[in-house]
Amino acid sequence: MPRRTVPVPFRVRPLLTLTAVSTAAAGLLSLVGAPEATAESRSAGAGEAAATGPAADELMFAVSHTGRAAGDRSYTLRCHPAGGRHAAPSRACAALDRATAGKRDPFEPVSADATCTMIYGGPARAHVTGTWRGRKVDAWFKRTNGCEIARWNSLIPALPRTS
Repeated sequence: MPRRTVPVPFRVRPLLTLTAVSTAAAGLLSLVGAPEATAESRSAGAGEAAATGPAADELMFAVSHTGRAAGDRSYTLRCHPAGGRHAAPSRACAALDRATAGKRDPFEPVSADATCTMIYGGPARAHVTGTWRGRKVDAWFKRTNGCEIARWNSLIPALPRTS
């Protein structure tokens, strides 16, 4: 069966050619190590990231059932440099830096074979998503036992205190 082709309008062809050329040029520049063609600057889309360096660490927090009206909310926290909609971004970023120092990873769930005290810390829950130190984060926090409470508390003030 013969293959049917759809003609591309003449005015679209230059745009396709320009896109192909710029993509090929970016690929060649990355081979020679040009800073403008690093993965960070290409993924950012705008030239702004190339001028300011790598993107800041950014996490989105959705917190509920803390027992405090001010604690139940969603906010963004950016670190390195500190910013976002968190009430104290510098302190929150410092807590995250401490919690992730060395090989510690507070974003990993508590191991299924961990021995945890049977202390209930309340119904508070938090969902944290975003990027931290170059890797994707998608973590749930709760206060259902001693291990989960310790995990939550290691991120205060990034996560709110509960009542």
